[in-house]
This record gives sequence, C-alpha cells and structure tokens, in this order.
Amino acid sequence: MNDSTREIVTAAVLVIGDEILSGRTKDKNIGHIADMFTASGIDLREVRIVPDVEAEIVAAVNALRTRYDYLFTTGGIGPTHDDITAESVAKALGVSIAVDPRARALLLTRIAEKDLNEARLRMARIPQGANLILNKISAAPGFQIGNVYVMAGIPSVMQAMLDEVLPTLRTGKKLESVTIDTGLREGDLGTPYGEIQKRHPDVIMGSYPFFNEKGFFTRLVLRARDEKKLSAAKGEVEAMVERLRAEKKIGA
Repeated sequence: MNDSTREIVTAAVLVIGDEILSGRTKDKNIGHIADMFTASGIDLREVRIVPDVEAEIVAAVNALRTRYDYLFTTGGIGPTHDDITAESVAKALGVSIAVDPRARALLLTRIAEKDLNEARLRMARIPQGANLILNKISAAPGFQIGNVYVMAGIPSVMQAMLDEVLPTLRTGKKLESVTIDTGLREGDLGTPYGEIQKRHPDVIMGSYPFFNEKGFFTRLVLRARDEKKLSAAKGEVEAMVERLRAEKKIGA
C-alpha cells in the first residue's frame, strides 16, 4: 500500500491494578508503548487506569475495544487472587476460560511439575479461542483475542511481549514532526498560533512551555502525515515567531 493512502490505525491502553491507582507502583509501560506505537505508525488515542475490579475491567475493555483498532492491557495476569484480568477479558468477550495446555507447557519450561501449584496455574488460564503472546523473560504468556492484547504489568516482561506482537499489527502512515524553539512565552504567541492552526486543520500543533535558568519559554511541535502540509504550517509558524521576536527585540 502506498504511504500516502495508508489508513490511520488507532489503539488504546488499559492499565489494570490497584497498586497503580494507589501510587505504590509507578507505571513504566505507557511511555514505552507510546514510543513503540508512534515509531510503528499506530496512533495511541487513549489510556485508562482501572482497579482490580471485574466490573470496571469488563466495562473498560468493552468500551475501548469497540472504539479503537487495538486495545492493549497491562497488569493483572499473575498468580495471586487479585490477578483477574484474564477472567475479566473472557467475560467481556463472552467466552469461557480454563487452563490452556499450551500455556501450561510453557510454564513447565521454567517451573518443575511438582511446583506447578494452583496459584501458578492461574497464569495458564486463557480465554477460549485466544492466541498466546510469548515472552522470553518468564515464559508465562499473555494472550490475544480479537483486537484485545493482554500483557503483563512487569515492564521487562511487557516489553518482551510487545516485541512479539508489534510485527503482526497493521500500521498506518507515520506522523512526521518538527520542533520550533521560540524563545517566547506562551502568552506572547498563543493568539497568532491559534490562527495558524485554524488555517492548517490537518496539522497537529502543540505548545509546550518550559522553564530554565533564563526564564519561561515555549517550544512548538507540529505533526502531520502529509509532508507538504507540515512544511506549509511550519513556514507560517516560523514567520510568526520571527515577527514576534523582532517586535520584542529578542535576538537570534
């Protein structure tokens, strides 16, 4: 498919776990997933965090999987009683769940048969009809069913699972971006920048203030899939910045 005609592919991430909401565990997965999706041509459109509550997980899964091309979940597929993601996803999709012989065999590559107790077997419970997502860190698999991809919460394991999955996903045309350091405050350029945005609706135009030892300044980031449209907007923004800097007698 020609790059200029490739579709936009969207995704959401559902982070599951009381420990994230309480602050005891700091999420380290969202940023990595966002980076990998952006580099692959997938638009991450939404991130939600829900507790280890079946009704909350089911509602979020059903809302997000119907809204976006892909839904990725992290967390809640370990061996303890509060790891209820697999069961909740099965309920959301209306399928049964049981110990999967493939998943059990994977666990036995790392765990002796005598140590494969009831708790550890929870990690082999897979919804009916799901494909396994392998990981080379701990062997305990995630799974994919429909457009839902269920992954571990431990960052190294999640990353290994994502590496397995990414090559199999549909991707869209990547967003190109340019960054302009203005040397101005947001209040100096907010109005004319907004007017430029109106003239270039196909360009995503962000404004990011920051502070350093010299004071408050603003960095502008423009993103688009069409390089010509991006270039046109960039030219207008650079001219606007140059004009405002001249008015304020700010040197280059």
